[in-house]
This record gives sequence, structure tokens and C-alpha cells, in this order.
Amino acid sequence: MEAMEAILGRRSIRKYSGEPVTDAQVKRLLEAAMAAPSAHNRQPWHFIVVRDRNTLLEVPKFHNYSKMLEQAALAIIVCGDLEIEGGTGFWVQDCSAATENILLAAKAAGLGAVWLGVHPNEALVKGLRGLLGIPERIVPLCIISIGHPLEEKPSGDRYRDDRVHMGKW
Repeated sequence: MEAMEAILGRRSIRKYSGEPVTDAQVKRLLEAAMAAPSAHNRQPWHFIVVRDRNTLLEVPKFHNYSKMLEQAALAIIVCGDLEIEGGTGFWVQDCSAATENILLAAKAAGLGAVWLGVHPNEALVKGLRGLLGIPERIVPLCIISIGHPLEEKPSGDRYRDDRVHMGKW
């Protein structure tokens, strides 16, 4: 799949077949994540791959928008390391770029995925920290639910000329 096809065709997929995602596929998604741009090349990210069904079933108990994890093959939690980031404040942007790369790589691989926000909601951050034993210096930015899609959504044309400003506002 060419890049623009993946970008324009990427949609939030919340229904999955239950078919497993291979270790090789997961590694490829993480390679895409770690190829993301990073301010000062700090690469302040960590990734927690969760396949355990019981753990996935715990998340909807504190994250109201994560019910799709009940059918997902796995989740990847994208986290920022505040020590590596060094106080620049760019970890959110770096980890968001890594997240988008995972979503695009999933689409290109024929997988479905959806981005579930966590940070800056302190209750969600606390819930994931408790469930997964995440240390204080590590902040979970988001959860990416991943699986083989049971739904197909059409590409949407989101381009809007009224949002483009040439040279100045």
C-alpha cells in the first residue's frame, strides 16, 4: 500500500475478528513507531504490548471508551519517559508522532486500530499505572487497540480550504 493510500484510508476501527496478530506484525508496528520524528532526537518513548485477555478486560473498568479492547488481539500503550525527555515538554508530540506511525503501519498491514486517549486525564493515567505497574517518571499517552478488522469504513475527504492560510492568517 502506498503512503497516501494508508494516510487517507486510515480510519478508527473498533470491531475485530479475534484472529491473533503475529509477533512479526507487532515488531513491524513498533519499528514504525520508533521511526517517528523526535525533538532533539530524544526518542522519549516506551511501548507496552498487552496481549493478556484478562488485562485487556480490566481497562474498560476505568476507561469508558475502551470497550473494543474486549475483542482486540492486543493493545499497545505508548508512554513518554520524562527523564529521557529532559524537561523540554516535547514528549507528547514525539509520542503522538509514534502513535500515528503505528496507526498507519497497522492500516498498511491490513490491521484495524484505534487511538484511545489517556494523558492528560489523571484518572486514566492512574488506572493504567496501577494495572500495568508503570513507574512515575513514565506517562502513558494513549492506548492503541489493534486487531484484524471486522468492519470497513470508507475513506473520508477531510481536506478543507478554509483551514489553509498562505503566508499569514
